[in-house]
Amino acid sequence: MEKRVFKDTIYTAIAGMAKAFAHANRLEILDLLANGEKTVEQIAAQTAVTVANASQHLQVLKQSRLVRSRRQGNFIYYVLNGSKAYEAWKALRDLAMVMEPDVKLTLQQYREEAGSVPGYHYSDISDDQDPVLLDVRPVEEFVAGHPERAYSIPMAELPERLGELPRHKTIIAYCRGPFCTFADEAVQLLKANGFQAFRLEESYLDISLNAAKWNN
Repeated sequence: MEKRVFKDTIYTAIAGMAKAFAHANRLEILDLLANGEKTVEQIAAQTAVTVANASQHLQVLKQSRLVRSRRQGNFIYYVLNGSKAYEAWKALRDLAMVMEPDVKLTLQQYREEAGSVPGYHYSDISDDQDPVLLDVRPVEEFVAGHPERAYSIPMAELPERLGELPRHKTIIAYCRGPFCTFADEAVQLLKANGFQAFRLEESYLDISLNAAKWNN
């Protein structure tokens, strides 16, 4: 094989895969699927697009091997195609949070309005603090994976279940990562009801990936 053919083939294939990241809805879908498998209908509802549009975006992601699917009865479930797919999305997300002014400013403004600054990083939590790590994602996402000692109260149920939380402890709420607003809503609600509350910046997968690096 000629050197030029070799290089063109490699870079063309990578460019084709990179195109899958070049749409806001597809990025949000990747972020969502990092928390467990979902049907096309669930993805459409949670990303505010039509089922037809969600299906088209999922086909692009599947063709680029970023997601995989399985059929169960009348439903097709999609999930990320391994940790490398998430790492690619995370790298792009983290780069944008550092380099893209609109992302940094929007994130800062939203957090300040919600009263959820400063945020916590998982590595900042010590055993001496003994906080309540509150998972406010839907329960099926908690079941799919969560950090040790996490306690699940979905955001939709939190207003009616505040009595389950100890008032003498700090509450650290987390959801799907830095762009998920459930944790901000939880902190706002908890503070309004007299709790000391903060949001966690990372998602469960972020925590898992960091733990794997620490253990290697």
